[in-house]
Amino acid sequence: MARYTRDVDGILLLDKPRGMSSNHALQAARRLLSARKAGHTGSLDPLASGLLPLCFGEATKLSQFLLDADKGYWAVFRLGVSTDTYDADGAVTATRPVNVTAAEVERALGAFRGAIEQLPPMYSAVKIGGQPLYKLARAGETAERALRPVVVRRFELLDLRGDRLEVAIDCSKGTYVRTLAHDLGEVLGCGAHVAELRRVASGGFRIEQAVTLEALEALPDPAAREALLIPSDRAVAQLPPVELSANAAYYLCQGQAVTAGAGLAPGWVRLYEAGGRFLGLGQVLSDGRVTPKRLVRT
Repeated sequence: MARYTRDVDGILLLDKPRGMSSNHALQAARRLLSARKAGHTGSLDPLASGLLPLCFGEATKLSQFLLDADKGYWAVFRLGVSTDTYDADGAVTATRPVNVTAAEVERALGAFRGAIEQLPPMYSAVKIGGQPLYKLARAGETAERALRPVVVRRFELLDLRGDRLEVAIDCSKGTYVRTLAHDLGEVLGCGAHVAELRRVASGGFRIEQAVTLEALEALPDPAAREALLIPSDRAVAQLPPVELSANAAYYLCQGQAVTAGAGLAPGWVRLYEAGGRFLGLGQVLSDGRVTPKRLVRT
């Protein structure tokens, strides 16, 4: 018998548990909400826990903005041990003695802050010739990989005890924390891998706002769980809002560019009908009109 589904719109901030894939977490939340349409906004490795924004219904139209958002992490790097995956799930490739001080770590971290380039790990979803790198790695193969530009806004030493290095990281999309661990270990001369990883921020959202699958399941029914969703427009809160008259909103929803007042800079904007109804996203044209781009059903 087909599973009952319904239209559910909004964003769920999920605290993904360690050991579960992002897709598994998405499908579990989708079942609990009986939601017809859902998608996540950038996967977390099974090793990692933490903030995983999930988009349901019309919010999926805005998921790219969460995919593109900066992320924040808390991590523990284990010094002295290198692995083929750059994390604790991989096979050990080398062990070296650890004899580094906090001052040495601080100096090394400086080279990884700001605009840098990273080489994606072989165990990653990056595709070369249409083939994910991790499939090649599992077959014992390697491939030429291009350096990728990323921005590390914060890379802070929180604690150093023996071979346990605790750090906080704020970075742009596409940054591999595993690569930061590996490369830092090489600079320190002892090797390193990610032992623990937790995402604590994504865009404007924080882990403190998130709910666990256990807490979600403990609620009595899908309607009670739906009450935890936040409105779709919160995914794009960084974009300037534009309020349209009822007449302009009507023509915008017919696919036409409309006049929306003076002084608007070209670029993406959030669109609202007078009274607060969220219409979706548009772009301000060079002549000041707003054209619809990603409208949502309300």
